[in-house]
Amino acid sequence: MNFHQKPNIFVTEVTIKVQNLERSLSFYQKVMGFNILQQTKETAILTANGQTPLVTLEQPPNATPKQARTTGLYHFALLLPSRSDLGRMLQHLLNQNIPLGSSDHLVSEAVYLSDPDGNGIEVYCDRPSSQWTWNDGQVKMAVDPIDATAIIEEARGQKWTGLPEGTVMGHIHLHVSELEKTEEFYTMGLGFEVVSRFGHQALFISTGGYHHHIGLNTWNGAGAPKPSDNSVGLRSFTIHFPSKKQLNESIQLLTTMGATVTEEDGRMHTEDPSGNRIFIKA
Repeated sequence: MNFHQKPNIFVTEVTIKVQNLERSLSFYQKVMGFNILQQTKETAILTANGQTPLVTLEQPPNATPKQARTTGLYHFALLLPSRSDLGRMLQHLLNQNIPLGSSDHLVSEAVYLSDPDGNGIEVYCDRPSSQWTWNDGQVKMAVDPIDATAIIEEARGQKWTGLPEGTVMGHIHLHVSELEKTEEFYTMGLGFEVVSRFGHQALFISTGGYHHHIGLNTWNGAGAPKPSDNSVGLRSFTIHFPSKKQLNESIQLLTTMGATVTEEDGRMHTEDPSGNRIFIKA
């Protein structure tokens, strides 16, 4: 399945603010299985394959605990190449006594956990897209219990050795303050399509027929404020376009819609209507 490469538009990496970089690095290496690609006193870029950045950790000056009932990160989601990879990861997390949630979404099987600052993380594997059910352009998803025993058995007792090299940023799920303008921003401005709606509180968007590259919800309350700049949580995430032409077209559309698009260190960035910061690149 090629939902995270051309010709699709998709999320490639996230930057997360943490209170204590050393503590977070211990978790992301020992528990999550990342490798350090690059590190400074305040930041660390993490990778699964030794080349591709997936998560950047940043310790802001005077970092404060995660603010409740604000916009920002619900979770970022690491997509593993296979069910056996998820089985090895699940057994490892259980061995580490990490508190877990889990869900069978029909399109995928997932486990959920939080980092030491309360930043949400999903680790999942997709079912073959031929097994997904679509009705009138909407993909069927659910929140059912996983068969943890079967997933672990899939690993055939093989030892966990960290995140597999083929791990990608499968999707990101965001808290937003409202859905109408947010939907317009991501669909009309960035080129995503709505593939699932959960009432008036959540929607899921993608390109290329994926079950979702981005989730959006108002579960922290309609009108939820943006957190303070030094609060733990989401700093930014990156959306990748398949060509510079499509990127420039999107920049033009966003500008026409009234969104601000600016350049920073050679990278273009914008913000969604809830203040979630996005880098856009080709």
